[in-house]
Amino acid sequence: MKVFRISVAAIVFAAFGILAYTQTRPAATPATPANRPAAAPGSIAVIDSAAFGSDKAGITRVMNAMKTLETKFQPLRTELRGMRDRLTTMRADIEKKRAIQDQRTTAQQIEAADQLEVQIKRKAEDAQASYQKESLAAMEPLQKDIFTALTTYSQSKGISLLIDINRVPVIYSAPTIDITRDFIADYNRTHP
Repeated sequence: MKVFRISVAAIVFAAFGILAYTQTRPAATPATPANRPAAAPGSIAVIDSAAFGSDKAGITRVMNAMKTLETKFQPLRTELRGMRDRLTTMRADIEKKRAIQDQRTTAQQIEAADQLEVQIKRKAEDAQASYQKESLAAMEPLQKDIFTALTTYSQSKGISLLIDINRVPVIYSAPTIDITRDFIADYNRTHP
């Protein structure tokens, strides 16, 4: 999810750069204070990219991709949870029996518990790497599509500057300039 948010922020900032670059410029005349044209009025809006992945009001395609990933990795999560529970039980059993059993048996049990702990750590690291790889593969095309749709949406609404309040600290913004819900509804309608 963090990768998605970071990518969306990068895309939004790149969109701002593209929008600024593609703006038409007045004819080249010497810019003196007397003949400098007035700045064109611009529209500023804010969006909260964190809402794209919201279960209830987010972008449907993002939610579906996230659910697919979660479903795919659920068995692995369950297996890791079972291994951790088994390790906890082993450690508790070792502590209970430490005083009444042979030290050699206790040492063997400690070694078995340590080996299980190493297995858990390796499996969790592999799972995390695999999840990040698949998440990036699933979300990257969506991010590009959302970026394109966000750029098109902004241009059609006459928005000159769009700020992602999930990425840029904003102290206050009037609710009237927040386009998050409207954009999500528009995206879900045009990208079923």
